[in-house]
Amino acid sequence: MLCQFSFKNFKSYRDETVFDFQAATLPEFTDTLIRMEKCGDLLPVGVVYGPNGGGKTNLLQALSCLISTVVKPIHDLEKNRLNVILQERVACVPFLFNEDSVKEPSEFQIYFRTAQNEFRYYLAILREEIVAESLYRKKIGGKKPARIFEREGEEIVLGPSISKSNINTDVNAKMPYLSFLAINYNLPVISEVQEWFESCMIRSYANPMAEFQIMLSEKEAFKEKILCFLNDMGIDIDDYRLDSEEKQLYLKRTIHGKGYELPFHYESDGTKKLIAALPVILLAMYEGRLVIIDELDAKLHPKLLRYVISLFKNPGINMKGAQLLFTSHDMSTMKNTVFRRDEIWFAAENQEHGSELYSLYEIRREDNERVNYTAAYDKQYLEGRYGADPYLQNMLNGGDWK
Repeated sequence: MLCQFSFKNFKSYRDETVFDFQAATLPEFTDTLIRMEKCGDLLPVGVVYGPNGGGKTNLLQALSCLISTVVKPIHDLEKNRLNVILQERVACVPFLFNEDSVKEPSEFQIYFRTAQNEFRYYLAILREEIVAESLYRKKIGGKKPARIFEREGEEIVLGPSISKSNINTDVNAKMPYLSFLAINYNLPVISEVQEWFESCMIRSYANPMAEFQIMLSEKEAFKEKILCFLNDMGIDIDDYRLDSEEKQLYLKRTIHGKGYELPFHYESDGTKKLIAALPVILLAMYEGRLVIIDELDAKLHPKLLRYVISLFKNPGINMKGAQLLFTSHDMSTMKNTVFRRDEIWFAAENQEHGSELYSLYEIRREDNERVNYTAAYDKQYLEGRYGADPYLQNMLNGGDWK
C-alpha cells in the first residue's frame, strides 16, 4: 500500500510536492479506511481535479516515472517476480521554465507498506543518470528505520542486512541500484520491494488505444466476476469469447431466449471503456495492488464512476487493501457523499507556470477553519473557493466578451 509520494523538479512541478494516502483524523467515512495493527490508517482512494494544464497528469507521470525506472531494467532482463501489467516507461524531464532547474536532478521519494514492513525509497536522476539513491526499512510498529543501502554518485554504502552477502557495488550510472540488486541477487528484502513496484498498475485513458488493450480471462471464476460486475453496472452481457483466429472479442446477449453476439468494436464507448478498465480494477482489488488511472471518468457515466469508486471504499470487497489514484473532470462525483476531504486533491498552475498540488483538507476558509465535511464541494469548487480553476466562474458568468 502506498503511504506517501513526494517529488520535485519534474515536468510542470518545480518545488517539492507531496501526495499523501495517510488518512487524516476526520469524522467522515471512517469505515472505508485501510487499517492495520500498529500503524496509521490509509486511504483506499485519491482523486485529483483541476483545469487542463494544471498538472494532474504530470503528478501521475511522476509516480509512473519512478515505478518504471525501477521496473523496466528488471523486466527487460526477464528477472521480474510478478507479472508486470500495464506499465510503460515515462521519461524523466525536469522543470523547463527555470535556468537552474534544468541543471538540477529530479527527485522522487516514496513511502509504502507491505505485510510486515514500511519502506522509504529515494531516487534522484539528472540527464538519465542516477545521482543519489537510498532504501530504508522499518518493521511495522518499530521505531527506527534501518538502512538497506545508500548511494551518492559512484559511492554505495550497504546496510547490515545485505553487507555480508558479497554484494557488488559497481553499477551502471543509468541503472537504479535497487534494480541491479533485484536482477543479480536473491535477497528477501530486495525481493519484497521489487514485488511492490512490479505490482503497481498504470493506465491512461487520455490515450484512445487504451480502450483496445483488454485484459480478460477465459477462466470461469474470473469471467463470472467480470460479468457480475458488468450486470451490476447495467451492462447486460451474458458471456464473452475471444476468437483467436479473427483476433476479435465478442460479447453475447440473450434477447427473447435467443443468444446474439456483437463484435467489441460495435459496442458503445462507455461499454468499451468498462470492458477495458474493469478487469484491471478487479485484479487490483483481489491482489491488493495500487492502480493509477489518468482520466478514469472519460466516457463513463457518473453513476458508473461512483460504482468503481465504491468498490475500493467497500472493505467487504476490497479486503486486501487495494488503492485507486486517478484524475477526473467529473464534478458530479465531487461530493461529500462520495469522498472524504483528504481523498480530494487539486492541481493548479501558479503565476510562475509551475504546478501546485493540495488537498481539500488543507484548504482554510476566511475564518481559518477547514472546509466542513457537510459542504457542497462541487458548488464551492465552481465558485472558485478552492483556487484550482480560477477562470471557470468567469466563464460560467459569461466572461468578458467586450
